[in-house]
Amino acid sequence: MLRGRRDGGFTLLEVLLATSLLALALALAYGAIRAAVGSVRSGEGLIDRTDQVRVVQEFLRRQLAHAMPLAFEDLEDNGERKLFEADGETVRFVAPMPGYLSRGGPHVQWLAIERGRAGRRIVFDHAQLNGYDPEEPKADDARPPVVLLDGLADARFEYRTIDPATGELEDWSDEWEDPQQLPAMVRLLVEFDRDDQRSWPSLEVPMKLAHGVATPRRATGRYGPRNRGGRPNRR
Repeated sequence: MLRGRRDGGFTLLEVLLATSLLALALALAYGAIRAAVGSVRSGEGLIDRTDQVRVVQEFLRRQLAHAMPLAFEDLEDNGERKLFEADGETVRFVAPMPGYLSRGGPHVQWLAIERGRAGRRIVFDHAQLNGYDPEEPKADDARPPVVLLDGLADARFEYRTIDPATGELEDWSDEWEDPQQLPAMVRLLVEFDRDDQRSWPSLEVPMKLAHGVATPRRATGRYGPRNRGGRPNRR
């Protein structure tokens, strides 16, 4: 007698095999989706960091290029009028501020390279030239400095001037010895860590009013002209 055909359906082994294959396919699909999302987020983060570098460079280029031959401090003992006080880690000058902040007239602005939690960082601060007191530049302003860029391995300001004898540009230096003059050019060198994907394009800023300008006006603070003899401190 012939045996009858098996009833329709799947065996337990077939069900387990199909379930395992489905789970494997779902795991592979989830891994691929997760990798794609991570790649997109990483790309967006890199774009954001690159945009931040670009914005910072545009801001620094604008502010430095528009530095004005206006004194922010008088030294009566030697007759100096400080227009540009700088070294490898700090820069102080007078320039107009962008936007609504410029309505108060020129501002004394300073940039500093300092150590932060994630490495070196570049900070920016400012105060109105009208009423500026070099000893208390922000006596009535509790606003903290603005961190322009952080997480740097190293950074340094350098300056270039024109040789009066030859009329040619001199070599770059991280010291500025004459606070009564604006340099011909300023540049900012920045280095990132090896695993940091950001890059710093060359930033060399010509000073538009460095030469052939009128005599700087006298700076007066809240307590009158200041008397703080000596040249800028060098680090």
